[in-house]
Amino acid sequence: MLSTQDVADRLKAHGILPTQQRLLIARTLFSRDQHLSADQVMHCVNDDKDHVSKATVYNTLGLFASKGLVREVIVDPTRVFYDPNTSNHHHFYNVDTGELRDIEASELAIESLPELPEGTVSEGVDVIIRLRNATETH
Repeated sequence: MLSTQDVADRLKAHGILPTQQRLLIARTLFSRDQHLSADQVMHCVNDDKDHVSKATVYNTLGLFASKGLVREVIVDPTRVFYDPNTSNHHHFYNVDTGELRDIEASELAIESLPELPEGTVSEGVDVIIRLRNATETH
């Protein structure tokens, strides 16, 4: 578990003022290797004696993503996860369970990209492999 000072230092390193509410949200995100939605973060943060509003959670997660502290993983138009692992990697998403798991970049070979539109450069490639639980047939 990261100390409050470790979390504050991480926020400062990304140009984020470490307010009490931001520290609570960051500690939730960085407490273990996990992918959480904004609602899950809000539930975890408000599960104890503290209370952080929904707007503050959403605004803080947006700030963290814009500053590169976390990655937004949009699995469908209604589900966004926040990933504290900002290294180059991809994801498995189980549509039945809602679980999101990392895939190391080295496990997925992308041979080529289509020609990019004029005046643009590639910033990265995010692959989400959607899965369903296999149904047993007898």
